[in-house]
This record gives sequence, structure tokens and C-alpha cells, in this order.
Amino acid sequence: MSKQSAVICLDLGGSFIKLGVMNAQGELTLLDQQKIPATSWDEFTALVSRMIAQHHLHFTTSSPVAISTAGIVAPDSGEMFASNIPAFHQRSLAKELGAILQREVIVHNDADCFTLAEALAGAGKGHKVVFGAILGSGVGGGLVADGRIITGQNGLTGEWGHGPITLTEVEIDGVTRRLPRKACPCGQKGCLDSYGGARGLENLHQTLHDRTASSVEIIESWQQQEAQAQQTIQAWLQIVGQPLAYSINITGASRVAVGGGLASVAPLIAALDEVVQGCVLSRTAHRLVVPGEFAHHGGMMGAALLARDLTRRA
Repeated sequence: MSKQSAVICLDLGGSFIKLGVMNAQGELTLLDQQKIPATSWDEFTALVSRMIAQHHLHFTTSSPVAISTAGIVAPDSGEMFASNIPAFHQRSLAKELGAILQREVIVHNDADCFTLAEALAGAGKGHKVVFGAILGSGVGGGLVADGRIITGQNGLTGEWGHGPITLTEVEIDGVTRRLPRKACPCGQKGCLDSYGGARGLENLHQTLHDRTASSVEIIESWQQQEAQAQQTIQAWLQIVGQPLAYSINITGASRVAVGGGLASVAPLIAALDEVVQGCVLSRTAHRLVVPGEFAHHGGMMGAALLARDLTRRA
């Protein structure tokens, strides 16, 4: 691999730092993974410096660092809002880390990076507007149009998981069931995140059946035609499908690439597509909602593609 055009890639989550490198052909190689020192800036920067130094043979001293991270990056100041990673919460991560590493550092939200990777090289390739729907432990999203990440006010775009939009009634086997609006850690009440991701699916099952089960157990039982799991997934598809259809109507997306753990359950995403197709203003001949092709390292890939584009245009 030519080191001259390499991009150093970092994915920063609440649990781990992943280090990779992208070559000139756009191929991503994962090099390392370490538990993140989530509460200490000094320990965090020391670990990042050490990880890059240990793998220095894969890139040059001028290779930029592209970071995909949980949290919001303020578009004007670069200040991070990442309450689950206090190590760099309310810091200008790109500027401060760049000074320590003596490299150009580019930072962007992980959902946005995933969406960019899918739009340029994955499930959304060839589509003008791509919506990224993250269905992991929670619900997140991103939006790409004409190959560019759309970044709105305060760095927020495509965040369909938050805001009081959750359905309060669902139809299960022809019977209307009422659902309570759950309080959300974001400070609002009734967010889709309460019922939409893997933890939300578990909350929904508990609410409907007063029974505790993991998302994996619920989905496995659903695939085995177990009655309670079937009812839970019926409700989940309505709760998630309708807001996703709104998002498509508003953004004009012709492809939704799904990331996160639930994206790996192909029958579930196919069922979600059927619900969404029934709710959008114009049903399409092709599938609208599909699993993303970069479920594991889409954030890193998107960040590297973004860095490469910004470097080229600089």
C-alpha cells in the first residue's frame, strides 16, 4: 500500500477506540482496537498517540487523521457535545488533538460518516439523496445529498430518534393498544429512541407483555413465530416505520441505508421496508430501506472519504 495517500482512521465510541488506515483505492484496514479512557483527556490523547505511533509503518508523518465519533460537532467552533465520552466533551477535538499529534485532524459525527460511506461506496451509491438510519442500541441518523453530508443547525441533521414523535397507539392483531410516552435521557418525553433501537425494542416488549427479554431473544422468537414476539415486532414496525416514512417524505431520499446491530437482521429490515413503502407518498419499484454495506466500519470509512475530499479541495 502506498503510504503517501493513506488516511489514518479513528472510530471513537463510548467503549472502544478503533484505529484503521484507508489506502488510495479506498480500501479500509482495521489495525487496532483499545478500550477508550472515556473520562480523562490526558489518558485519551496518550492512548491515541501511542496507537498511531505503534502502527506508523502504514502511513506517513503528513497523513491526516479522520475521526468518526459519537456526539455532535458544532459546525462553527468544532466544539464537541459528547456527554457519554467526558474525555473530550466540550472540547474542540480536531484542533486540540491535531496540535498534540502534529497532524491535520478532521472530526465528524459517526452517523453522518456512516451515511456518507453508504452514499459514496455502499448501499446508496448512485442515489442523489441518501438517508442513514442507525438502529443500534438507540436510534440515530444522517443525511447525504449529491455526495455531501448535510450539516444543519448546531451540527444536527437526520436525528429522527429524538423529539416527541412516538406513536401512542398501535394496532396489534386488529386490536388498538395504547403506549405510554417514555422519558428520554435527552430531556424530552416520547422520543422514538425509547422504543426504536435494540434497547427500545426491549422496552416495548416489557411494556406490552410485562416480560423482560433481550433484543436478540425477541427477534429470534419472532422468527420462530412466537406469539408475544410477533406482537412486539408488529408494534415496533409501526413505531419505527411511520417516522422513517416521514423522514423520506421530508428529505426526498430514494435510499435509506440502515446501520447498527438491528441492520444485521435482514428479514426485519425487509419487513420495515414494506411498512415504509406503505406510508411514503410515492411507493418505489426498488427497495427503499436496505441494510447498509458498511455496518461494522462505516463510520471510519466515511470519515476517511470526507478527509480525503477536504484535503483534495484544500
